[in-house]
Amino acid sequence: MDLAQLDSLVPARDFSRRDFVRTTVGSGFAAAVLPVVAQTTTRTGSDGLDAGVVTIPVGDHRMAAYRAAPAGKAGAPVVLVVSEIFGVHEHIADVARRFARMGYFAIAPELFERQGDAKAYAEIGELIAEVVSKVPDAQVMADLDACVAWARAQGADTGRLGVTGFCWGGRITWLYAAHNPALKAGVAWYGRLVGQASPLQPRHPVELAGALKAPVLGLYGGADSGIPLETVEQMKAALAGGSEAARRSRFQVYPDAPHAFHADYRPSYREAAARDAWQRCLDWMREHGAA
Repeated sequence: MDLAQLDSLVPARDFSRRDFVRTTVGSGFAAAVLPVVAQTTTRTGSDGLDAGVVTIPVGDHRMAAYRAAPAGKAGAPVVLVVSEIFGVHEHIADVARRFARMGYFAIAPELFERQGDAKAYAEIGELIAEVVSKVPDAQVMADLDACVAWARAQGADTGRLGVTGFCWGGRITWLYAAHNPALKAGVAWYGRLVGQASPLQPRHPVELAGALKAPVLGLYGGADSGIPLETVEQMKAALAGGSEAARRSRFQVYPDAPHAFHADYRPSYREAAARDAWQRCLDWMREHGAA
């Protein structure tokens, strides 16, 4: 085989990997969280919805995403659903369908696919080191902007734009609220608030709090060992001295809830807190013009 023939195989190999990632978007669970707690896992049907995998252009890249929206409905409000470190698996797709049932055009983008398949890693530490830690915040902001542009082209109402995210996606929710002036509301589920600056993550929510362009509701667990309550207090102080949107932001802390209390496929799930927080999420979106 000559060099030209060898080179011709590289795009095909890359396409095959990305194509495989796309075929698993919105289905199954990450190896790192198996086995799931099947008896509590919510299953929201897709009848009456346009639901499934779509491809969203971001420059020369074609990003996979799970989209769920009321079938045949133009002008639906838009909500971006940002996943945990495990990518867009069955639970995240289900959350998108829950929003669609409430009338939203929901998009859950596969934000890790350039770096690897988040669902393939069995060890969380390895997943973070080899995939998640290599994703630049700037790339994520651009990808979310591309989702908004794509939703607008599909006839959705991006004038009523919300974002919500879980764990890793909770941190991204705070960042996007400081990034996009068109955003109406954000809901951050137990997202990290502080951290060390790095070239790929130059600033964290506590440093961007004062510049929020949309109010954010933070939903946190008082028994979350990874997010100490003192960091929530730091964030509250930063918000108090910030923009109007920052000052309108709020926290709801569930004293006995651990991290990932909304993840109904994991042992961390706490039904009472999850149900209350979900209703607060919907109310927050509605109150601030994202519904």
